[in-house]
Amino acid sequence: MREKLTPVIQGLFALLCLAAIAPLSSCSAKPDPNTLVMIIESSPTNLDPRVGLDAQSERIDSLIFDDLLSRGDDLNVAPSLAERWEIPDPLTYIFHLHRGVKFHDGRPLTARDVKWTFDSLLQGKIRSTKAAVYKFVDHIDAPDDVTVVFHMKEQDATLLWNLSDGAIGIVPEGSGEEMTRHPIGSGPFKFISEETDREVIVERNDDYWGDRAKLARVRFEVVPDATTRALELRKGSGDVDINSLTPDTVLTLTREPNLEVERGPGTRLAYMGFNLRDPILKDARVRQAIAYALDRQPMIEYLWRGQARPARSVLPPQSWAYNGSVPGYDHDLNQANQLLDAAGYPAVNGVRFHLTMKTSTDENTRLMVAVMQQQLRQAGIVLDIRSFEFATFFADVQHGAFQLYSLRWIGGNEDPDIFEYAFHSSKFPPNGANRGFYSNPKLDGLIDQARGAIDPSVRKPLYAEVQNILADDLPYIDLWYFDNVLVHNRRVRNLKLNSAGNYDFLRTAELVSQN
Repeated sequence: MREKLTPVIQGLFALLCLAAIAPLSSCSAKPDPNTLVMIIESSPTNLDPRVGLDAQSERIDSLIFDDLLSRGDDLNVAPSLAERWEIPDPLTYIFHLHRGVKFHDGRPLTARDVKWTFDSLLQGKIRSTKAAVYKFVDHIDAPDDVTVVFHMKEQDATLLWNLSDGAIGIVPEGSGEEMTRHPIGSGPFKFISEETDREVIVERNDDYWGDRAKLARVRFEVVPDATTRALELRKGSGDVDINSLTPDTVLTLTREPNLEVERGPGTRLAYMGFNLRDPILKDARVRQAIAYALDRQPMIEYLWRGQARPARSVLPPQSWAYNGSVPGYDHDLNQANQLLDAAGYPAVNGVRFHLTMKTSTDENTRLMVAVMQQQLRQAGIVLDIRSFEFATFFADVQHGAFQLYSLRWIGGNEDPDIFEYAFHSSKFPPNGANRGFYSNPKLDGLIDQARGAIDPSVRKPLYAEVQNILADDLPYIDLWYFDNVLVHNRRVRNLKLNSAGNYDFLRTAELVSQN
């Protein structure tokens, strides 16, 4: 049974309830019947798909450019520009391209363009951190216009994922740094213009080789302030926003007659990370006790307004490699106290020990850790909170200067390669994201074995065991997956959310006239 909320926690939630945005004054503006206005938080940093790494760059790029492969509902690879592929041996990948694909300037897309896209990275013609992802590629052949052959230096089970949706779009042969200023792809939308910190405009590609978009034009309007984004939606000058509004703002906007809210399960993961070199936190029993002491359900209900789901793995449930049978840590204060007693931390005047948690100054995050502080206090753990501007906070996390911290995985946890990057002992910073310095030789061996296998039926049980070990050792507490929340004007129809929360819904969206 869930513990009742303490008066302090009730007070925090009450304050949160009062924090909903005040009634928004607005005057309606007649929208352009041919242009959908999508509100985004920031400008893309670089629309060359070989370079841009931020979310806005990758999501807009996926509309302008086609990748060699796409990703299915199970987050496994599926056909795209490559209609099929073969792996005759672990070091050879043969891709067969769709015929008749054209770039936006009318040039045909051939195997030579695919080869150039990756050669320009591997040979340093374009400087980009994305080149490291393809470090196991030895060379690429284009024996004819519709065949591409990747020759590998060594086995790399993640290659297909790193050729798929949002990873890297195909550019025309010979493309250099000019692609940053005027990107030319073969996707369902073509680039028209960009003004930094203001807007990006794309138009429908009427010669698209796949299903043609129904929208004639999309204008991505940059609006950094969350309250202003809500105002834009309410007055009708903005049509669509995804995953950038606070839960209370979303609840307020559901009462607007001209707006609708779409929700669906997402893959973005909130987690708590431990420093396993810390003398207290190096004991797995302490980490497990903290997991039992936290009650996630009221935080999901009150902080996130039900717009999240409890998590048991770094991988989202949509993943083909997800293990849904790992042991969980449902709220159990008695179990938490027993583990802390067994670990040698008796309560003295109600206090077992102090821990410091570092966090950003984000308002919702600060409320979350304040609730965690109260919940852990019930187990005799005094949690001291230190808030910093994000850049400072993240630098400390990257350098291991923390006991506890909380962050989110956005996209990076959709492929099981996350296990190597975040938990393999070879990936301590700066070589990876094993920021808590977790080390388990058995886990390392399983990850290495899975990376060396290509067949998903071989990899899946290996990753299932990896998740079992992580659930027991608990270098992370997986808190919850955030839902994808899309708020849109009622003149926008046929929006199809996917779990990744990208902008693919613009491929099917359409505008309808309103009286």
